[in-house]
Amino acid sequence: MLTIIAAILIFCVLIFVHELGHFIAAKACGVGVIEFSLGMGPRIIHFKGKETEYSLRILPIGGFCKMLGEDEENPDPKALNNKKAWQRGIVFGAGAFMNLVTAVVIMIALVMATGFPSDANVIGGLQKGMPAAVSGFKEGDKIVKIDGKQVDTWNEVTSTIAASENRELSIVVNRDGNEINLTCDVEKDKNGDSKIGIIPVMEKDYTKSVGKGFVATWNLGKNMIAVLGKLVTGEVSPRNLTGPVGIVVMVGDSVKTGISNIAFLTALISLNLAIFNLLPFPALDGGRILFLIIRSITKKEIPDSVEGKIHMVGLLLLFGLMIVVTIQDVWRFIL
Repeated sequence: MLTIIAAILIFCVLIFVHELGHFIAAKACGVGVIEFSLGMGPRIIHFKGKETEYSLRILPIGGFCKMLGEDEENPDPKALNNKKAWQRGIVFGAGAFMNLVTAVVIMIALVMATGFPSDANVIGGLQKGMPAAVSGFKEGDKIVKIDGKQVDTWNEVTSTIAASENRELSIVVNRDGNEINLTCDVEKDKNGDSKIGIIPVMEKDYTKSVGKGFVATWNLGKNMIAVLGKLVTGEVSPRNLTGPVGIVVMVGDSVKTGISNIAFLTALISLNLAIFNLLPFPALDGGRILFLIIRSITKKEIPDSVEGKIHMVGLLLLFGLMIVVTIQDVWRFIL
């Protein structure tokens, strides 16, 4: 039950943030907002503001910001279709931007709370039962080279180890001013990355935490985009995609391991939403921005009704993908 509650809260917060981005941008650009809703299905609570109806719906699986002239031609000056291209671009991109901001804020807060690896590349601890603990490593060792490659940051240490295809690593450490060559076996995690079980010395600095939070979000984003690229080229199977059921399972795992992991997962999902929504596919914000670019380049007006139909087809395809991924998740995580 705690898992379900946590998952619903995460979904609701991130969807609310996304739609709030569209809402704020629409209001700032003078676009009429017909309804701002959290959730889908029948309405539970609703009230009418000056021009916008606000509602809470029964199913916490989505939300929307319905704008005047969004998928139709409307002569009203406040209609979205009558706004300039740059204004529409801001409105379309604002949801993903808010999810990105949310991810950055969470990552900064996490870094402030937990600290970050010291730039000195010093080992602060060894995980029991892992290769490093039985290969001669000691707390206080400074990692200098891995398989002949010099490493200057802890991120380089972890990424170099993770990417290694070797069954054992040759690692040079500086111990009390002397360089020592050590050989260490590796273990593979569930993602296929190599691990040896070393923990860095953690440092806390609130000023540096802001920059570290941005860098951490940037690195996560690069990895997500790289995986998307591999999906396109076929290097990663679509069977590795995870939908709502898989996310609930991951939330359940995070609940067991503490608030920090829940926060990290929330940042990860928020960043995923930002990147996914900017993909140039119909019905997504990126697809709407793509239409704006095409109109600007060709100088030919595409009827809003035609664009609306294309986005509807895209939405149906996305629903179909969600059904397939959900079936995969049920088979993988439950059956």
